[in-house]
Amino acid sequence: MSRWIAGIRRIRPLSLHKKGGEMSANTALAISVGVLGAIATWLFLGPLGGMLAIWAAFIAWGCFFHCGGKETGLQSAILGNIAGAVIAGITLWAATQTGIGDKLGLPVWAGICVGIGVAVMVLLANIPIFAAIPAQVYGFASVVALTLLGNGAGNLTATSMENPVVVIIISMIVGAIFGWVSEKIAGLLAGSGHGAHAKA
Repeated sequence: MSRWIAGIRRIRPLSLHKKGGEMSANTALAISVGVLGAIATWLFLGPLGGMLAIWAAFIAWGCFFHCGGKETGLQSAILGNIAGAVIAGITLWAATQTGIGDKLGLPVWAGICVGIGVAVMVLLANIPIFAAIPAQVYGFASVVALTLLGNGAGNLTATSMENPVVVIIISMIVGAIFGWVSEKIAGLLAGSGHGAHAKA
């Protein structure tokens, strides 16, 4: 996010620092993210009835900015989050549903599975569209969190919203899109300058 703000300042140095009527990039982003964050929370907890994970959406939202923003950041965030979520689902299924943990001991077998899963994520980063390793980690960690908190290991192969992988993927896609929209709105606010006198 700080890189996005820095980028705006490099691109529009005169408009942000010498025209008193224009809003700063930081203030514009605060307004955009604040308003859209409230809308997202209402949407997830209200109309969607808690079906999706608002916290995972906010992780993806931040991931969008972490990946540099704009359309490229949106693609990197979404693809990385999805890849990490899928790898986490496979890892958790192998760790809990194959019965090998009963023989080796769950801590040992889970450690082996996670080690392999993490290695796969790093290797997958050799493919340019999956190069954002942190985005993969966010997706991986979110699926693990939801699965463990909701005791959802038995639903990892379900083709429904009972599957934590499905919930996290949809939640993170929505969150990344909210991030993209918030960036666009912040850009419009920072560049409007008509009647906007807020300073960050």
